[in-house]
Amino acid sequence: MQDDIKVNQVKPITDERTSGLQFFEGRVQAGFPSPAQGEYADTIDLNRALITNPASTFCARVIGNSMVDAGINEGDMLIIDRSLTPHDGNIAVCFVDGDFTVKRLSVRPDGVFLTPANANFPELRVSEDSNFQVWGVVSHVIKRV
Repeated sequence: MQDDIKVNQVKPITDERTSGLQFFEGRVQAGFPSPAQGEYADTIDLNRALITNPASTFCARVIGNSMVDAGINEGDMLIIDRSLTPHDGNIAVCFVDGDFTVKRLSVRPDGVFLTPANANFPELRVSEDSNFQVWGVVSHVIKRV
């Protein structure tokens, strides 16, 4: 497969929700600074905030750059929910002929296509002979800044 994004280090999300981070209830300006408002009101548990179905949710690290124009870069961590029904336009982790890849699903009258978000990569048409499965829908992307 001529695709350089593969899912590596797939790990299940456990239902153990034990640690919280301090949560600043005010909003953070991305424009001109404003006086700080609010205080640390509570904690936030990122598992609870980001994961709806722990039993069917996994995370995986991205290798490659075929999805950079969708904001998914090498090293980013994907949260993948296998309980979500895939739809046209979703970004999904797919299993194609023995390899995992992350792409945008495109369902058309002439077939199913896996579309990269980088003009340097070709679109992949899923043939009827392919061993193909939408493994899960990407619900969140976690990146290191």
